[in-house]
Amino acid sequence: MTRSTPASLLTALSQPEVEPFYAVEMDFDSGPVRFWTGYGDRVIFSDNYIGTGSLLNISGLDEVNDLSAKNITLQLSGVPTDLVSLALQEPYQRRACKVYFGTTDTSTPIEVFSGLMDVMSIEDSGEASTITLTVESKLVRLEKASNWRYTNENHQSRYADDTFFSYVSGLQARDIVWGREVTSD
Repeated sequence: MTRSTPASLLTALSQPEVEPFYAVEMDFDSGPVRFWTGYGDRVIFSDNYIGTGSLLNISGLDEVNDLSAKNITLQLSGVPTDLVSLALQEPYQRRACKVYFGTTDTSTPIEVFSGLMDVMSIEDSGEASTITLTVESKLVRLEKASNWRYTNENHQSRYADDTFFSYVSGLQARDIVWGREVTSD
């Protein structure tokens, strides 16, 4: 993915000591949920992110040169019960999720992954819970077959006023002369 890196982040990464972090934003119907891999709250792009420390694990962030569809896995351990109930009750599939990378010295992180939430699993041991979420790249849509059919009925179900496909059935048994002069005998 081609992106420009802010000069402040490049400067921070060239320092002898660097404190990098990841931030995750997940869009749910009830509102976005935002975490970052540090401690305490942090304001990123004027939004408040909740610090998770080492409880948030992100795997599968690979930079590739081709247009292959990748996915990442987010794992949040030690989850409070109110967040577990949110995970159980809220529809989450095909909702947006973004991952940012930055350093604590700068206020301008960069987006390193953007995708759609896919599969969530919850492991509850009574005292602490672990939520694992797979987020797929938006390019996955290109690999899935379309359920649309190129018929008048299917097209009318989506666009009632459009008659584009209404003549297709009449063309199937018709001889169409193309590229030569028609002579009548």
